Amino acid sequence: MKVRPLHDRIIVKRIDEEEQQVGGIIIPDTAKEKPQQGEVKAVGNGKVKDDGKVVPLDVKAGDTILFGKYSGQEIKIDGEEYLIMREDEVLGVLAAK
Repeated sequence: MKVRPLHDRIIVKRIDEEEQQVGGIIIPDTAKEKPQQGEVKAVGNGKVKDDGKVVPLDVKAGDTILFGKYSGQEIKIDGEEYLIMREDEVLGVLAAK
């Protein structure tokens, strides 16, 4: 990927949740909700404060994050779908197992 987000924005690749069957019913792809977790692929340099200082981001490339259902803007890069969002939209970082 040859895109670097600006300031406090990050680029995220959604992580597909495993297909679930409840009571033998398979939910079609069109009725499934989009996953609300993803892997951070790229981060900006940080948020610029009013005094001109740059505050680095808490998330880094490779982190697995949780985000809101309607967070970010969907973009396509090299045929792959990604989300671009501000760090403020990140709800949490999943700890490594």
